[in-house]
Amino acid sequence: MLISQVRKEDGSIAVAVRAAAGETARVVTGAASVHALAMEAANGGKSLKEVIEAKGLGETVDLDAAYAQGRLLPPITHPDPAHLHLTGTGLTHLGSAATRDAMHKKTSEAAEETLTDSMKMFRMGLEGGKPKPGEKGVQPEWFYKGNGTAAVAPGEPLTSPSFAEDGGEEPEMAGIYVISDKGVPYRLGFAVANEFSDHKTERVNYLWLAHSKLRQASFGPEIRIGAAPDDIRGTSRILRGGQTLWEKPFLSGEANMSHSFANLEYHHFKYGLFRVPGDVHVHMFGTATLSFGDGIRTEAGDVFEIEAREFGLPLRNPLAIAAEEEIAIQQL
Repeated sequence: MLISQVRKEDGSIAVAVRAAAGETARVVTGAASVHALAMEAANGGKSLKEVIEAKGLGETVDLDAAYAQGRLLPPITHPDPAHLHLTGTGLTHLGSAATRDAMHKKTSEAAEETLTDSMKMFRMGLEGGKPKPGEKGVQPEWFYKGNGTAAVAPGEPLTSPSFAEDGGEEPEMAGIYVISDKGVPYRLGFAVANEFSDHKTERVNYLWLAHSKLRQASFGPEIRIGAAPDDIRGTSRILRGGQTLWEKPFLSGEANMSHSFANLEYHHFKYGLFRVPGDVHVHMFGTATLSFGDGIRTEAGDVFEIEAREFGLPLRNPLAIAAEEEIAIQQL
């Protein structure tokens, strides 16, 4: 089942569901938002599917038309954007370390012969990222991107700050979670995401990773309810002037990862800070495919398009560049 959110003419939210990509979507009767449905399920000891079925379905929704009209919202939002958290993990996918290592490699011959910190982290994941039942796996590279104010709706521009060196896509799977009133994390499912980053800044020094990740992100347009397929295959592309500038397949799912989803989830939610009742978490699980690694340098007006058929409509966002702004700190 796929679930999404559409803005109605009066500004309220319609929650739409459909059985699979290509099927007709219908409105969930009496649903105020996906967050409200998920909290009802989490606090009531029911699955999200059971709550939806109990409410019933109403009129049909043309998701393609809503997308074209700019009425698609992120597939989950929070009434208070400060309570939606955008986070992620890196060096989790087989093959991803090669691009990252090339970005961080020192110039001297001696340094090239040593194992970089990125490669050490990647090797740790290979050796301990998929623990057996009862064991604790190694913790991954982790980063914070922002709160709900940084979550960009499908179709809307991803805006690179004026001070950024680069604005590049990262096609990823994102896990979508709510925290019950008892502080228990519940996973709704997974969505396609664009974990928008500044790769040139990160390349200067891996200790600038945090700076490179404090950017907007987009996910959706639909959430695939339930567990993720073991082998996920999608396509990431960049369009410039309506023509394909770059295109490449991307792989995800545990068959293509050095960590299990369960291990990555544990190392995020082990912190009490991330188990605050009512909060929403959109956690991005990493990628092995970057246009930056192929020498592509994006420009304002380029359109990122990321799709994986099992996850519904493709995620599209044009790139915008923010105007320079003066930051003046005032004394109270």
